Amino acid sequence: MKYLHYLSIFVLLIVASCDEKEKSVEEIIENGSKTELKQTRETLNKKMRELNSKIKKLDEKLEDFEDSSQYALVEAIQLEPKNFKHYVKVQGDVTTDQNIMIYPEFSGVLEKIFVKEGDEVKKGQKLAKIDDGGQSSQLAEMQAQKQLAKTRFERQERLWNENIGSEIQYLEAKTAFEQIDNSVKQMESQLNKSVIYAPFDGQVDEIITDQGQVVAPGQNPIFRVLNLGEMYVSANVPESYVGSIQKGSEAIVNLRALNKSFVGKVTQVSSNISESNRNFRVRVSIPDSIDFVKPNLIATLRLNDYNAEDAIVIPENILQENAEGESFTFALNMENDSIGEARFRKLKIGRNYRGEIEVLEGLKASDIVVTEGARTIKKQDKVRVLNFQKN
Repeated sequence: MKYLHYLSIFVLLIVASCDEKEKSVEEIIENGSKTELKQTRETLNKKMRELNSKIKKLDEKLEDFEDSSQYALVEAIQLEPKNFKHYVKVQGDVTTDQNIMIYPEFSGVLEKIFVKEGDEVKKGQKLAKIDDGGQSSQLAEMQAQKQLAKTRFERQERLWNENIGSEIQYLEAKTAFEQIDNSVKQMESQLNKSVIYAPFDGQVDEIITDQGQVVAPGQNPIFRVLNLGEMYVSANVPESYVGSIQKGSEAIVNLRALNKSFVGKVTQVSSNISESNRNFRVRVSIPDSIDFVKPNLIATLRLNDYNAEDAIVIPENILQENAEGESFTFALNMENDSIGEARFRKLKIGRNYRGEIEVLEGLKASDIVVTEGARTIKKQDKVRVLNFQKN
């Protein structure tokens, strides 16, 4: 303020004129003792403190004469460094690796179903039996023939070891036994397919084919069995994020149908990019604490692809753009708690997320920036701050 400037010069002239009657500082420095030097320094410090106090009072009084009602009214925030995170939003589905349709491997009538829908089953538990069409009786006959062939072979082998009988008799007995043994094993394997077993621990979610119907391999699904203990969300992510989303990246998952959200980690990232949609798949495990999760539920994922510590962040809506397409805002040089001068700041900006944007160049921590009223002011305008907050 010009009044304050002239007053300060006047006061300093008075002090200087008074000092002319006393020893000058130069004379004291040249001829004075250590004690005299300290006393002179203390005297000058005291005068300076008194002058600063008087100048402050005069400054406050002079402000009363200024017409601050003409200043533009603005709101402002004082910046502070903060951690800034950016997320990419994608859609996904709840799924599990243990959710399968069970098809028969044997043709025949579905003779017996041993479980009901909703039953919990263990791996290897018997679920159903298909009529074998009399093959079990054939197996019994073959097993009897096998036992007879084995007895003949063992007897012929003992004789051969005692050098009794011919080699051809020994080889014929051995071949006959091996042939019937292989036939029995094949029949046992075939008949084993007439029984349907649970492939893993889980739940019988659906019985699709009724007891008594004729079934055939690959044609008639009989059960749907699933395990809800290892559920996860699977989602497609555009290939442009292949370098920024990795295993361990933070994921915020929302299951809208359940009105539940959780924060997790990316547990798996596919190594392949689909040729059809140029996406890669990510997986996020669902914690056991979330109930009622079912396969094919729709999930929304926000995947963390960028982090910046001690970043300068401002509200995105305070950015302005000049004719050259440059982004700018106004920072304030505060004269006191309520009056400041607007300073133009050209900005280099980074990523934005949820209404905030990172400033890479143009602002620093502790700057005070205008948040409301910036579009009504120009460079070097005096403004009155109504609401002053920290970011």
